[in-house]
Amino acid sequence: MDILTNTISLLFRPRQKEIARFAQETDVIQRNQLQSLLSTARNTEWGLKYDYKSIQRYADFCRRIPLQTYDDIKPYVTRMINGERNILWPSVVRWYAKSSGTTNDKSKFLPVTPEILRGCHYKGGFDTVSVYLRNTPDSHFFASKGLILGGSHSPSPLNRNAHCGDLSAVLLQNLNPLVNLIRVPAKKIILMDEWESKIKAIVESTCRADVNSLSGVPSWMLVLIKAMLKKTGREYLTDVWPNMEVFFHGGISFEPYRDQYKALIPSDRMHYMETYNASEGFFGLQDDPDEHSLLMMIDYGVFYEFIPINEVGSDNPTILPLEAVEVGKNYAMVITTSGGLWRYQIGDTVRFTSLHPHKFVISGRTKNYINAFGEELMVDNADKAISAVSRLTGAKVKEYTAAPLFMLDKAKGRHQWMVEFEKMPPSLDDFAALLDKTLQQLNSDYEAKRYKEISLQPLEIIVAREGTFYEWLRMKGKLGGQHKIPRLSNERTFIEELIRISETE
Repeated sequence: MDILTNTISLLFRPRQKEIARFAQETDVIQRNQLQSLLSTARNTEWGLKYDYKSIQRYADFCRRIPLQTYDDIKPYVTRMINGERNILWPSVVRWYAKSSGTTNDKSKFLPVTPEILRGCHYKGGFDTVSVYLRNTPDSHFFASKGLILGGSHSPSPLNRNAHCGDLSAVLLQNLNPLVNLIRVPAKKIILMDEWESKIKAIVESTCRADVNSLSGVPSWMLVLIKAMLKKTGREYLTDVWPNMEVFFHGGISFEPYRDQYKALIPSDRMHYMETYNASEGFFGLQDDPDEHSLLMMIDYGVFYEFIPINEVGSDNPTILPLEAVEVGKNYAMVITTSGGLWRYQIGDTVRFTSLHPHKFVISGRTKNYINAFGEELMVDNADKAISAVSRLTGAKVKEYTAAPLFMLDKAKGRHQWMVEFEKMPPSLDDFAALLDKTLQQLNSDYEAKRYKEISLQPLEIIVAREGTFYEWLRMKGKLGGQHKIPRLSNERTFIEELIRISETE
């Protein structure tokens, strides 16, 4: 560790000790978070409506506050945007994270209160660096620059008092000026709206910089890396930036891209660290480089609850606090936060891998899975299978999506997978058979439905022409930032749109 990094790393030691307490004090920390949130908001319109002053126990909170979706809170958020105060949260809220999600084009505007900005999002960034330095004693992190890629929607005014943008753009706009001393590119470039122009500008401005860390969504960072290699004529990113040591990634699973990154950054010194920073809050980070699970961050002004996946959408679902979850089960996340969200269904699903401390993997979205035949195929199953089969066959998958195909004449169906390959497998039939077999190994429900083809026939792969998925995102206005391909869907809207694009020359 160089002198500068070693000196600055001392500032992170106290926080490292606090994080170590998570294993023993989960319940106490979480109950304190809830009490603090209720106390802060007790005199807001929302707090008065549900009489927060009289809530004494978690059971009172459960009985009193109903589950919320964005449609439920939208009228309140609209009033906040129009300047009304003390609605969902007492602070003045001037920033809103614009999110369209993966399933439709409708924009959501999520309040970014000063408390969730500092005590959750920025605290998560601080802790990410803290944990990385703890795990990497030979790091030279502060001796070079960090490249942050994000923000497909730059900050724009909603009215005289409120602004919106991608979360990454909002975070960059409010960043401490000192952080800008170790970050590239310039703010005016990273906040550019037009994605393709922004990539070109980033490449031009950073190709001669000394960069040792990357932060962003794996799929879009890969686009930048390839543009950089094309511009410089180099084969490996380490030829451009020899001091490269870490990629902080999130937004989508890294598994389908892991081998491509290793091929482009062939360095034993390269580290990969996953984070879970959504528009609604920062929820987890990878604290052990040898595990792909995330440590749940439990003192960020967020109180967590969970609904078993099979009860999502039911009239009276079971709702569990963090202390009651079990390892190996899929849950939909429900959050109460200092961003003014109360029992809000975020739409993500997680599966816990350990308790005390609580570690988890993001298993998918409540709307992005396939259960047309009782198979309950989750996104993490699909990502792991694609990654494993690509490794076995030597193929490189650029993007994919899958949906059920109903075969009414046979009273059964199959899964159709649309795959855009960067490198085709030697045999597409072998790739499909291996993918089907691997999915059965990863998911017992899928295996049961495939048994003797009772419900499911072997999956089918449709090869997408080059650029199909990129064109789909461009047509939707979703290039860059945190936008992502919907990997799985119970209905065929996405795959049919992609098929039409692929068939159009």
